[in-house]
Amino acid sequence: MKELEERIKQDGRVLGEEVLKVDSFLTHQVDPDLMAAMGQRFAEVFKDAGITKVVSIEASGIAPAVFAAYALHVPMVFARKSKSITMDEELITSDVFSFTKQVTNHVSISKKFLTSADTVLVVDDFLANGQAGSGLLDIVEKAGAKIAGLGIVIEKVFQPGRKLMEERGTKVVSLARIADFVDGKVEFAEADA
Repeated sequence: MKELEERIKQDGRVLGEEVLKVDSFLTHQVDPDLMAAMGQRFAEVFKDAGITKVVSIEASGIAPAVFAAYALHVPMVFARKSKSITMDEELITSDVFSFTKQVTNHVSISKKFLTSADTVLVVDDFLANGQAGSGLLDIVEKAGAKIAGLGIVIEKVFQPGRKLMEERGTKVVSLARIADFVDGKVEFAEADA
């Protein structure tokens, strides 16, 4: 998605050899116009998949997931990283390691919001090592729901996330794919959508 690639070039900051900081439009401050365009693109790609829910994980995956759900006219459900006192129902859970935060989160979704009647599009901000994607796919599978695919805003091709998702039989669609970081600059691979 050219608009996203241009925004990454303009506002993204490469930190070291594996980290891209996109806090000015995705992971801290959110550009709603860009999110709407990305949500529409995911909806176009998955329009014939029979999606009934879009699933993400808090926090940075929520904005693109909401806009994808809006474009598809279905609810969005997000996996919570901590259980609140109001979550008194049965939960579907998985453990997810965050590379950028160096912590493992016990994430959960209420069984009342994800069932075997659902066909799910999983949306997340980044695909790198595949840990968040794997955790979300685990939750969807535990619910007995069908997985239509994984929509990714930014994929780091040089990390093993896509291979891990595809080995699970999951269709991956990334709007921007990063081939490498060279001299503090982003080099793009061809995007899926």
